[in-house]
Amino acid sequence: MTAARQPNRLATETSLYLRQHATNPVDWYPWGPEALARARELDRPIFLSVGYSACHWCHVMEHESFEDEATAALLNEHFVCVKVDREERPDLDTIYMTALQVMTREGGGWPLSVFLAPDLKPFFAGTYYPPDDRYAAQGRPGFKKLLLGIHNAWLTQRDRVHEIGTSVVGDLQRMGALGDADGPVAPELLAGALAALRRSYDPRFGGFGSQPKFPHALELKLLLRLSDRFNDPVALDMVKHTLTTMARGGIYDQLGGGFARYSVDAKWLVPHFEKMLYDNALLASALAEAYQRTGDPFFRQIGRETLDYVVREMWAEGGAFFSTQDADSEGEEGKFYVWSLDELRAVLGDEDAEFACKVWGATRGGNFEGHNILFRTLSDADEAKAHGTSEEAFRARLRAVKDTLYAARAKRVWPGRDEKILTAWNGLMIAAFAQFGMATGGEDAPRAAVAADHILRTMRTADGRLYRTAGVGQPPKLSGYLEDYAILADALVTLYEATFEVKWLRAALELAESMLKHFADPNGPGFFFTADDHEELIARTKDLHDGSTPSGNAVAVTVLLRLAALTGRRDLAEPAERTLRGYRETMAEHPAASGQMLIALDFHLGPVQQVAIAGPTHDKETRRATEAVRAAFGPRRVVALHDPASGPPPAELAALFEGKEARGGAVTVYVCENFACRAPLTGAEAIESAFGAANRTK
Repeated sequence: MTAARQPNRLATETSLYLRQHATNPVDWYPWGPEALARARELDRPIFLSVGYSACHWCHVMEHESFEDEATAALLNEHFVCVKVDREERPDLDTIYMTALQVMTREGGGWPLSVFLAPDLKPFFAGTYYPPDDRYAAQGRPGFKKLLLGIHNAWLTQRDRVHEIGTSVVGDLQRMGALGDADGPVAPELLAGALAALRRSYDPRFGGFGSQPKFPHALELKLLLRLSDRFNDPVALDMVKHTLTTMARGGIYDQLGGGFARYSVDAKWLVPHFEKMLYDNALLASALAEAYQRTGDPFFRQIGRETLDYVVREMWAEGGAFFSTQDADSEGEEGKFYVWSLDELRAVLGDEDAEFACKVWGATRGGNFEGHNILFRTLSDADEAKAHGTSEEAFRARLRAVKDTLYAARAKRVWPGRDEKILTAWNGLMIAAFAQFGMATGGEDAPRAAVAADHILRTMRTADGRLYRTAGVGQPPKLSGYLEDYAILADALVTLYEATFEVKWLRAALELAESMLKHFADPNGPGFFFTADDHEELIARTKDLHDGSTPSGNAVAVTVLLRLAALTGRRDLAEPAERTLRGYRETMAEHPAASGQMLIALDFHLGPVQQVAIAGPTHDKETRRATEAVRAAFGPRRVVALHDPASGPPPAELAALFEGKEARGGAVTVYVCENFACRAPLTGAEAIESAFGAANRTK
């Protein structure tokens, strides 16, 4: 019997991904001074392996290679081996993924496998490598053979290794340069983006491209804005069709709610089963806006189920959100989520099992490796007709069957959950809860407020700087990145609009000012990924495109413009406008990767509505009025509330509320745009009429 291995240096890390490798025979180091000094001392290359806990192929490579004694011996003898969680260290992931793309001209992915000289310059990079030569014809040699080849090159071709690394670093450093920040940005950029999205749209199944197919929530949010700006029903139909087919597909958990990361096929049937916090946040936000734009209760239902899933399965005690749920359980991808016909019958009985099979397409042969991924093809109304019953009766039966199956599934071995807290991802989910609450009139803002309070209390230094990550029961660590500041600040603006508690607006302004101080490029447009006092890496880059999460630069522009519209501060608007101009070329050439920047551009081009609500805070009429304003689709709108009876407005909102009173003591709404204000709306009925059903276009 083999003795248990002693845990390595990764055993005490906050990252589940790193801890998953704590018993490998590989002599892993986390990224840090110890590993880098060891590489210099031994004059060895660094083998940098980057992944994340829910990554299926990361697990495969671990089982095949990192748990193999012979492979580990090669790694330990010839390299200093460093493990990095891309979610904790997006700075390293961005730099070295870009290096791979520079060297190979390919898209990349995870696991990311990079070989660095001790000076951290990359000279060879790839992704997954099998243990043998089974994929050699596709350019993937066996991993042990690759290691011996890299070792030989290090010993015999050092000049060439140095030349490659120097060239790649030069390319990386040049990527920080943006375009000309002079001259205006024009609506033609938005029209061009709409044309590009139409070309890549899949009219049969929705979404963009063929397969694998990702949700592209930012592009859906952009299309909602373009449908409104250009009065384009086709753009709106693209959003409605995509959200509907996704919500009926296997990418959506038909029992528990929530979306998987992507679908391996074109029709959203077979997901890559991991669930990411950021996907569900961005999709919940898109569903909230789709509900505002259309009034379709289906979007409200799916958004509600998604947020309920997050509370039930991703909520951390104490008030924040966990990061991911794995694709695998018991060593098999998707095992937790799929069903055989016999399992359905054993849980439900024959009659309800037959009902479930009709609704969710389950068959004896299955649709995924002999099992069934549950999916829908019909709406509730059409299903009710097919079953010869009312919609109400159909939904009641469906709910009962869902609950029974969910309870049975909960007894299975659950997929792993990465319980680290990430500031930026929590910001996305805080915004989603706040936005969904505004769209539906629901009680979601308090959940967002609890999470925001937790992040602001526990993930900041004494002088207000942000941390990136924290583990359960562990102190926070790692300096925050641009996306942490920008996304959290933007979420706090949304939370202010959902609650009208000025503390959230003040916290957003503090973060925005810190972001400007530490991340803005003093010599050109845009913001760096890392702060001016961050650890020195081989390049200080700017994110040019959205990735899995929105570009930090794009969210920085978004939040600065929103804050400027609320406060009247030009010192916030000017760097945002300069950055927009610097990204003109990127938006024109790569609109599908610039969704958030184009959303920011749409806001900038306006006209931006500044809505000031003056009225007694706790009055029923004021509540009716604020609910009407919040529920209306308004992507180019900022909203604030002040109760004149409480004294003068807070300093941050003094300019917005100057001369604006509650007429006759009744709630009064002032709508201003293009430096002019419309006639005030007084009383809840007038405000509901102006902001109510007329703002929804089905």
